[in-house]
Amino acid sequence: MLTQYLTVAGRGEHEIVIEKSRFISHIARVETEDAAQAFIQEIKKKHKDATHNCSAYIIGEQNQIQKALDDGEPSGTAGVPILEVLKKKDLKDTAVVVTRYFGGIKLGAGGLIRAYSKATSEGINTTGVVVRKLMRVISTTVDYTWLGKLENELRSSIYQIKEIQYLDQVKVLVYVEETQKETYTAWITELTNGQGHITEEEMLYLEEEFSG
Repeated sequence: MLTQYLTVAGRGEHEIVIEKSRFISHIARVETEDAAQAFIQEIKKKHKDATHNCSAYIIGEQNQIQKALDDGEPSGTAGVPILEVLKKKDLKDTAVVVTRYFGGIKLGAGGLIRAYSKATSEGINTTGVVVRKLMRVISTTVDYTWLGKLENELRSSIYQIKEIQYLDQVKVLVYVEETQKETYTAWITELTNGQGHITEEEMLYLEEEFSG
């Protein structure tokens, strides 16, 4: 598993007009080729009256799956420029469909490449990008008398609480980087006067907004 990677925050849509043609970019996070294809078909159905619904997607830890579709535009002027934007932004597990409603003015090959690139880039910027970091979840189980102190200290620290489970005792689950495990465990042990039962749980991705 990658220690961290970039992807889009979720689904988004953005429209620009170039020489009277409308370019509507549709963005989605996808983790399989089937999901990417389903997203493309969904947009094609929604905009079945459009002149073109051009698309591209990139999937996999090593970008194993890549596809670009021109959907009737001159070869290499739509799908590939969309895909190139995804590569340039270093995004993974992302699909883009750019819908074009022709406005009557031909753009030429260079104009089309610039238009589809711009529509994709602006669509991604509007949707937002996140960095997904692989983290270890570490749980600390303590008596309720420790909860106030533990929660306050955690919320003012660099660590992020995943959840708090209120059982016979209270269980606090926190995201911790692998390199910080020993430091974190020592800190919690000292903080709880050795009263906390600390356990390493699963590895999960934590998402944070990426400002680039």
